[in-house]
Amino acid sequence: MDIAVFGGSFDPPHIGHEKIVDMALLELPIDKLFVVPTFLNPFKSHFHLQPYERFELLKELFQSNQKIEVCNFEILQNRKTTTFETISFLKNSYAIDKIYLIIGADNLKNIHLWYNFLELKELVSFVVVTRGDNVLKNEHLDNFIQLKLDVKVSSTDLRKSINLDLIPTKLKEKVTKIWNKD
Repeated sequence: MDIAVFGGSFDPPHIGHEKIVDMALLELPIDKLFVVPTFLNPFKSHFHLQPYERFELLKELFQSNQKIEVCNFEILQNRKTTTFETISFLKNSYAIDKIYLIIGADNLKNIHLWYNFLELKELVSFVVVTRGDNVLKNEHLDNFIQLKLDVKVSSTDLRKSINLDLIPTKLKEKVTKIWNKD
């Protein structure tokens, strides 16, 4: 089985995340795509939406597609979990032939600092999502697939503006309730 793994904070899930999943399903030769929300990103100190809120939102967003599985492995760890741990878990849990790891271009700069990066590089084929026509180069990662995203949105900007136009339609009501309870 060939899979793709798309991990992140998804804090909150937005139309950019949805578009990345759609693009990956169209452009990568995969049997299944695992969407893996973090408990807490290893490079961050806090989250806004609770881990299980993000997990439930992602399940609702992708429930209609049988090729997508929202995986709660990192949330169940109840701590910061490295990508290497998640990839190792998936490799030990499924009969996997090839793994594509989807990351944002913003991760390229410090990817060599990721836990067990050299081993991770042997386990996966990196897929880098870019915005615009950026040509990417990285001295630590010489071979990767590039997916060009035509949606300009980030979770950080979304949280600042609370712009519901950037939330997938089927999640707007729930995200509004979550934001308004605080």
